[in-house]
Amino acid sequence: MTQTIAPRVRTLVLLFLAVTGALLVGAGPASAHAALTGSDPAQGVVVDKAPTQVSLTFSEQVAMSDNALRVLDPKGNRVDSGKPANVSGTTYAVQLHSGLPDGTYTVTYQVVSADSHPVSGAYTFSVGSPSQTTVSVSQPTAGGGVVGWLYGFGRYMSYAGFIVLVGGAAFVLACWQRGSGVRAVQRLVVSGWVALTAATFALVLLRGSYTGSGKAGDIFDLDLLGEVLQTKTGAALVSRLLLLAAAALFIAVLFGAYDKRDDEEKQDLTFGLAIGGTVVAAGLAASWAMAEHASTGLQPGIAMPVDVVHLLAVATWLGGLVALLVSLYRAPTDTPVDASAVRRFSTVAFGSVVTLVATGVYQSWRQLGSWSAFTDTTYGQLLLVKIGLVALLVGVAWISRRWTARLSDPAAAKELVKPHADEDEGEEEREPAGVRKGSASAAGESASGTKTSAAEKATSGTKTSAAEKATSGAKASAAGDTERAAQLARQRAAVDAARQKQLRDADPDRHGLRRSVLAEAGVAVVLLAVTTVLTQTEPGRTEQEARAATSSSSSSSSSSSDTSASGALTLDMPFDTGGKDGKGVVSIDLDPARVGANEMHVYVERPNGRGFDVPEVKVAFTLTAKDIGPLPVVPDHITTGHWAASGVQIPMAGDWKIAVTVRTSDIDQVTVSKNAQIG
Repeated sequence: MTQTIAPRVRTLVLLFLAVTGALLVGAGPASAHAALTGSDPAQGVVVDKAPTQVSLTFSEQVAMSDNALRVLDPKGNRVDSGKPANVSGTTYAVQLHSGLPDGTYTVTYQVVSADSHPVSGAYTFSVGSPSQTTVSVSQPTAGGGVVGWLYGFGRYMSYAGFIVLVGGAAFVLACWQRGSGVRAVQRLVVSGWVALTAATFALVLLRGSYTGSGKAGDIFDLDLLGEVLQTKTGAALVSRLLLLAAAALFIAVLFGAYDKRDDEEKQDLTFGLAIGGTVVAAGLAASWAMAEHASTGLQPGIAMPVDVVHLLAVATWLGGLVALLVSLYRAPTDTPVDASAVRRFSTVAFGSVVTLVATGVYQSWRQLGSWSAFTDTTYGQLLLVKIGLVALLVGVAWISRRWTARLSDPAAAKELVKPHADEDEGEEEREPAGVRKGSASAAGESASGTKTSAAEKATSGTKTSAAEKATSGAKASAAGDTERAAQLARQRAAVDAARQKQLRDADPDRHGLRRSVLAEAGVAVVLLAVTTVLTQTEPGRTEQEARAATSSSSSSSSSSSDTSASGALTLDMPFDTGGKDGKGVVSIDLDPARVGANEMHVYVERPNGRGFDVPEVKVAFTLTAKDIGPLPVVPDHITTGHWAASGVQIPMAGDWKIAVTVRTSDIDQVTVSKNAQIG
């Protein structure tokens, strides 16, 4: 049996290590889950006047430390002052020193997104004109390096431990209650608990360095540890450790008092363990849901319970599959896993797959938002791989169900091999007799040799006594008996192993089931690795929004550069009047954007880019520094979504506030504004 199982187990372990290493290394640093969607000043822009602050807008709320947002001059010196502040919604700003000279400035940021992942980046803007800078914007990504790899591996092990712990216990309670007395199943569930506990402790220690400096020396920094415990992720990890203490009590009862009860007493205890175990398992699953993807974005109130159900379904299916595999290979021949237990697990697994698909569809819609995200984003591509693996796993499971339907009673398998077992026992009995006969003969020869030696020694006048030689001969005989006993024990172990293998292989359907379940477990290892990387990848919806914002910012910067060269000014301002059909974008073109008369064009578009004819558009110019304005301008309607005015007078140069009032109905209107240097 050992020779048969060992190669397969080694293959599964090697597959586990290879897939884990390839995916974790290939994934690299944890991707950002909160994307930078806007900044002021914008990336690459050249402004005439030094700004008083730098603001960043993210796709979701983030956590910032005192040094999370920094602005550096061309020599690398900090020119920001004070702690970053949340100015509105998802926009954060830091104040700058006054009187900044011309040159290129670098903005760096490192924050933690609402779903617990570190986000970092850098960009530049210029005052007056671009200049050389000693600051590099290609900084190491947050969450990378050795600490990032260790944190990713800890996440993988925590998921694996949770699946084995919950799925193994569920398999025993719901499918094979006799398994509570099988040592291999006990070791499996306990190993899951140990892996999850150790991984959680490691994540608590690594968290501070993972979201901060990324240095291995900061892992045991008590100050960082204190900060971690005050965060949402730290609270989730501590809650998980407390629930694992309750899980330890559950395991002790399941493999202790429960195993010693008779079948009638087990019924009441089974109900109690099932209720308590479900509560603990749901709590453990919630420790992920409350701190990661499900806790932020669209519909978190629905997403978190759905995520808990999704994790429980995964654990019941894959963890139960591992428990079944161990039971098929390692359960003693006197208590093999019976066909009814396998059929019960098949039913439970089917229900888990249905639940998994239903919750997975909702999660996919929530994280992707569009069909194009499947192919255009990393998250979507990984999700396609995961869907393919689930489909493959379901296909192999269907083959396992066919083997399950053909399983025979283990007692029948014993009857099939009983004659062979009797022959083996006869051989064992004959072998010990022969061995004993050889031992006796050897002992007689040894004694005879001892007497002869004593006589010869006495005749030759030697001083060695016959008693000493007899003792020496007895010791030699005893050593020979010990060696033969060890050899006999090895022979018996080999015979037992051969008999157990014969019993296992007597039922071809059971043999086929073991192979298909082993294949399922191999696919499940790969699936778990892909899922772990998926949880560390930026959702497709967020990635597309960030890409669109970056593209818009780049276009705006490019447009600003072009118009600056030609003396024109273009401003884009999104608006929302709050009423029905009240969203759109208003664009202001001012040419030549100088003191005196200017030509102004106003364009109003719907979110889809089509022209938007609104009832009224008004523009006002205000120079706050000189207390001039507002100077109202009412443009004439030219065509669909287009208004224009000529001879717009700008009395003096300065940082003008351009406000546009858009009315979309009799009662719905809004005013949006932007500042621009004119003159």
